[in-house]
Amino acid sequence: MNYKGFATSEGTKKYRNKKANRCVESHFREIDNLWWSSIGLGTYLGNLDQTTDQLVWEATIQSVENGINVIDSAINYRQQHAECSVGVGIKTLIESERYQRDELIVCTKGGFLPHPRRGKWFQEKYVNDSNFSIGMGDLAADCHCMHPEYLSDQLDQSRKNLGIETIDLYYIHNPETQLSSVDSETYYGMLEVAFEMLEEAVADGKIRYYGMATWNTFRMPETSDKHTSLKRAKELAGIVTGNKPDHFRFIQLPLNLNMPEAYNTETQYTLGEMLPAIHAARKLDIYPIISGSIAQGNVNALPQSWRDQIGEGYVSDKQRALQITRSAPGIASALIGMKQSKHVKENLALASIPPLDQTIFENLWSKIKTK
Repeated sequence: MNYKGFATSEGTKKYRNKKANRCVESHFREIDNLWWSSIGLGTYLGNLDQTTDQLVWEATIQSVENGINVIDSAINYRQQHAECSVGVGIKTLIESERYQRDELIVCTKGGFLPHPRRGKWFQEKYVNDSNFSIGMGDLAADCHCMHPEYLSDQLDQSRKNLGIETIDLYYIHNPETQLSSVDSETYYGMLEVAFEMLEEAVADGKIRYYGMATWNTFRMPETSDKHTSLKRAKELAGIVTGNKPDHFRFIQLPLNLNMPEAYNTETQYTLGEMLPAIHAARKLDIYPIISGSIAQGNVNALPQSWRDQIGEGYVSDKQRALQITRSAPGIASALIGMKQSKHVKENLALASIPPLDQTIFENLWSKIKTK
C-alpha cells in the first residue's frame, strides 16, 4: 500500500512545532509554504546487503525523531535498496502514529540505470518492450537515460519503492551525463521534453515539484562542454507551461569546504550578470539543496581561528564543517549521508544550535579561495 498525501504547510509546521523542545527555530526554513529542516538525510552510499538496509531505515527513523523532515534518495542508490529502505522507515514512522505523511518532505531522483547489467537490462526492459518507444540511442554512457517514457516508468517505480503516492520533489539525476552523447542544442531539447513529462506528473499527483540534481554542470564555466545554463533550463520550464507558473523550483548541487564553487565562482549568466550557481538560482526563484555537505567526510582539520569564530558546543571538525555549509544563505537544506546511529546523533546535535550569523559565514567562506 502506498501512503497518500504529501508534505503540506500545516503538516510541516506541525512537525516543526513537535521538535520545538530540541530544535532551535532557525533550524527550519519556510520555502513555498513548507517548513524544511536545514539539515537533510542523504542515502547514497552503502553495501548491497540486509545489514545496510536496516541501518538506512533505522537512520531514517532516528533522523525524523530528532529534527530532520527532509529525506533524499535516488532509484539507483544501492540499486533501489536505498529507496526501499527509506520506504520501510517511512512506513514505520507513520504506523507508529507519531508522524503523518504530510510532515515529511521526500525527495528522489531518476535518470541513472538502477541495475548492475546496465545496457543489457535497459535493452530487455525498455527497448525490446513494444509498450515503449525507447531506443538504444537514448542511452548515454551506458548508464543514463532521459527519455520521458523512461523517466515516467522510473518515477512510478520510485513511488512503489518509497511506499508513497506522491513524491514531494523529483529530480532529473545528473542530466549533463547526456552531453557525452549529444550536442548542446539536442540536450536542451531533451530537457524540455523531460520537463513536459514532469509537469504532467505534477498534474497527475505523482510529484509536487521537480528539479535537477547535479554534481558539476552548474558549477562549470560557460566555456565547458558540460555546462548547463540554469537560466535557460528555467526558461524551458516556462515554455512547457505556456509561461504559467511552473514547478521547476529546486536544484541539488555540492557545496563544502573542498568544493566552494557553487557559492563563490561565477558560472551562471542570469538577469544580465554572471553569478555563482546558488545566487543565480535564487534570482530565478529556484532553491538550492546541498549535497556533499562535508565532502563525504573528507574534511581537513580546521584552523583554530575558524573554530573560535564558529564558537563552542561542537565535538568535531566534521560537525563544524556541516554547520558552515548548512549556514550558507539561500539554501533550503544541507544533505548529509548517515547510517550509523552515532553519526545521526552527532549531526543532529546541530539542530539545537542556530546556523552561523551571515557575517561569520561570509568571513569564513571568503578565506576558502586563498587556503
